[in-house]
Amino acid sequence: MLGLHRMRALLVKSRTMQINQLRGLMYEFGVTFKAGRRAGLAEIRQRIDEVEQAVPGMLFDALRDQLQRIGQLDNEIVKLEKRLAAWQRQEAACRTIAEIPGIGPLTATALVATIGDPASFKSGRELAAFLGLVPRQSGTGGKVRLGGISKRGDPYVRSLLIHGARTVISRAKNKGKWCDELIQRRPANVVAVAMANKMARTAWALLARGGPYQKDHVREKAAWRSSCDLAVHIERLRR
Repeated sequence: MLGLHRMRALLVKSRTMQINQLRGLMYEFGVTFKAGRRAGLAEIRQRIDEVEQAVPGMLFDALRDQLQRIGQLDNEIVKLEKRLAAWQRQEAACRTIAEIPGIGPLTATALVATIGDPASFKSGRELAAFLGLVPRQSGTGGKVRLGGISKRGDPYVRSLLIHGARTVISRAKNKGKWCDELIQRRPANVVAVAMANKMARTAWALLARGGPYQKDHVREKAAWRSSCDLAVHIERLRR
């Protein structure tokens, strides 16, 4: 499964390079197109006659071949994504963590394949540290300083989680109280990494302990502490 992800990532990178080169070559002759992959390619195909008039004949034939090559890369990427989606539908673990906001088929399959046995990690924080989503620590004399994330582990899985977190932050209508309060206090990049960290921890909890995803779930330990605090407060009021 991770091999399929690596193949897809290389094809996506190759497609991006081909498109950027195509844009750059045509820009040399004053031909520009819309931003974005789909919109730009669609406009190139619609204005192919105009491109033929603006670009020398020898170069135009090569550009047309490159445009066809980009279409072939699209088809190969789609085939790999269908295989990933089919495995995601068959694997119960993938279906479970796919319920977490920000985790789609790509992230679910890559994360499950990377984790393997959830028992190999003692906690969700250990998984987040394995993926490089925890602060880097440094310091001397007993004073610990926290810096940026450590960026240890697989950068591909980490980037999928962070991109999924950005999608939740920018598009989700109901982000949750925790996320809304964090947005008010921290920069956007910090919020995205914190959300990715939380997604990784939640995924480990679902895989290691079982059960469906619950949006407003409260840990039993935290709930027990809050109930104890409430009991202490009531006792103080009685006194």
